[in-house]
Amino acid sequence: MDDDLSFVGDSIEFTRRTAPVTQEDFINELRATVEKLSGDNAARGDLKLLSRSLKELRYSFRVFSKYRLNRKVTVFGSARTKPDAPAYQHTVEFGRRLAAMGWMVLTGAGGGIMEAAHVGAGRSMSMGVNIMLPFEQSANPVIAGDEKLINLRYFFTRKLLFVKEVHAIALFPGGFGTMDEGFETLTLVQTGKRDMMPIVCVDEPGGTYWQDFRKFVEAQLLNTGLISPEDMSLFKVTDDLDEAIAEIMNFYRVFDSMRFIRDWLILRLRVEPSDEYLERLNDEFKDLIASGKIEKARPHAFEADEESLANLPRLRLKFDRKRSGRLRQMIDQLNRDLGDQVNLVQQPH
Repeated sequence: MDDDLSFVGDSIEFTRRTAPVTQEDFINELRATVEKLSGDNAARGDLKLLSRSLKELRYSFRVFSKYRLNRKVTVFGSARTKPDAPAYQHTVEFGRRLAAMGWMVLTGAGGGIMEAAHVGAGRSMSMGVNIMLPFEQSANPVIAGDEKLINLRYFFTRKLLFVKEVHAIALFPGGFGTMDEGFETLTLVQTGKRDMMPIVCVDEPGGTYWQDFRKFVEAQLLNTGLISPEDMSLFKVTDDLDEAIAEIMNFYRVFDSMRFIRDWLILRLRVEPSDEYLERLNDEFKDLIASGKIEKARPHAFEADEESLANLPRLRLKFDRKRSGRLRQMIDQLNRDLGDQVNLVQQPH
């Protein structure tokens, strides 16, 4: 959420605040919203949905809060993939290698690809958000009974956690659910509703599942003008685990994180660009600037809640939010050009 968003009446409005919204401000707003339900004569079913979803999210945030400083990747894929399938073994190795690099692995906690990712990562580096279904879904043996397993009733709360709490998305072959999560994540990143992060689509060795997906996107979305050419930069398709892992790791080589504050997009970096490089950046990426220039910045007062990032260099710009693909391209450029100035760090500061 932008830092100058606040609630007025029954709507959300932009305001120019002189200080960050406090925890107590939000708690008071929650109380006020709940009190309005009585005057709304809300239906019992609606109240039940609100109550259960709020309970699910509150508990989930409590669990994830212990691991917020850990890099995490969400792995999506079919619950029906068998242990002897190439895609299963590919996912085991993916999970093993990410965990060895200090990344935690989040899945839907079921079988198939989800189980494979947890087998590779091991119990200590695995997290799960299980959906309670009348068929097909029970927690896999790796994560079952672990304090990092959350059982959820609603898909929408589960889907929020899959995207909100992680730093990368890895999609392996799967059914409707996998395609749904893939398109939703791309939509959230493309529209700026989710901070930029790497999205990698991993085929089994020699497989064509995601290759065919990319061909569809190119033929039916890109070539017909339904997406922009730079939107193809928002995801990567590969069957090579080295390439898949490099896509994730290299994204955070120089770039650390981002945050919107009022009209500004703040980029936190691991190395400060030179003035000469900044001039080049302004020239090459002027099309993603709504007004003004890309410039160096100091930590904003609204960032006081992220003390671990206080010492990172920053760039700020008034970003044209319709150009998320170009923003991804600029981040890639920063990582390529300045990456030799920093060590590859797996954990955020």
